Amino acid sequence: MAPTPRITPHSAFTTLPLVDISGLFSTSLAERSQAAVALGDAASQAGFLYVTGHGIDPQIISRLKQRTVEYFAQPLERKMQDYIGHSSNHSGYVPEGEEQFVEGSIDHKEAFDVGFDYLLPQGRRPMLGANRWPELPGFRQDIKAYYDAVFGLSLMLFRGFALALGLAEDAISQHVNHPPSQLRLIHYPFSAQAPTDRPGIGAHTDYECFTILLPTAPGLEVLNGAGQWIDVPLVDGAFVINIGDMLEVLSNGRYVATAHRVRKVAQERFSFPMFCACDYDTVIAPIAQLLDPASPGRYGPLVCGEHLYAQTLQTFRYLKQRLARGELSLPEGAKGLSSFGRVAVGEEV
Repeated sequence: MAPTPRITPHSAFTTLPLVDISGLFSTSLAERSQAAVALGDAASQAGFLYVTGHGIDPQIISRLKQRTVEYFAQPLERKMQDYIGHSSNHSGYVPEGEEQFVEGSIDHKEAFDVGFDYLLPQGRRPMLGANRWPELPGFRQDIKAYYDAVFGLSLMLFRGFALALGLAEDAISQHVNHPPSQLRLIHYPFSAQAPTDRPGIGAHTDYECFTILLPTAPGLEVLNGAGQWIDVPLVDGAFVINIGDMLEVLSNGRYVATAHRVRKVAQERFSFPMFCACDYDTVIAPIAQLLDPASPGRYGPLVCGEHLYAQTLQTFRYLKQRLARGELSLPEGAKGLSSFGRVAVGEEV
């Protein structure tokens, strides 16, 4: 018998809540706080939500999509010249089958991973350094423009979540200066011959604080509080936001990471998740102001970058191989995959 999935405070939602976050950009603290409360309520209810009023220029989004389509249309031999295994900071092309969340199950997707583009020679880490940019005209310019715009949005969301938790606005964002926050350009090819149960990506929670997702087609499913998989349709002009492991820890469980997956897609699909983290050496632990005798700390501390690195070591083939050969080692106290949130153990994913 499969283990019982972990119980979470999420509701038995059947649709994701939608929040207009334009108030977070207001000069009025009252208006920012009002928007933050709506943001926090949605995060508590579902751990997944739509946001509008984000202010991202549609032209930046259009150019992101155009360059991504151009990149993945190239021959595999050309894309493999940008293989992520050639990088020192986990950036570059990810071929199908490279990333694996569930043993024995191959995710039907390819990706290109872009990091913070940390150019300084000092302070580099396994997940932080200069990006490997492909030699495709306009790619670096247009992808970086989107990264920078969404990174700016992430800072506003960090401030919003802090306000929603009753903290100073910069309680979390002060630790977000040059983080190992990663943008993924993901391509899910359509294949009519693929098995019905072949996943685009297996069930998992995201490692970071939260994710800002821009999808181009349906396929995403999230797990609600009743243990049901719920479809996430597109909403015009909206991003999808979901809580990750680290915000679950920082909030001491007030927000809980939500498991999600992508099933076999019914059409070609592109997806652009921006995984928003704190700076590499930030110690992630329940924020002291949220603790009291009635609500003691529920989580031990972990180091942001080390947690990301440990999770990545356990999911990417090139890193697993180096780990097996003894060339790399897991950080001390590394957690296994899906250690947070609620994951449907034993589900067909």
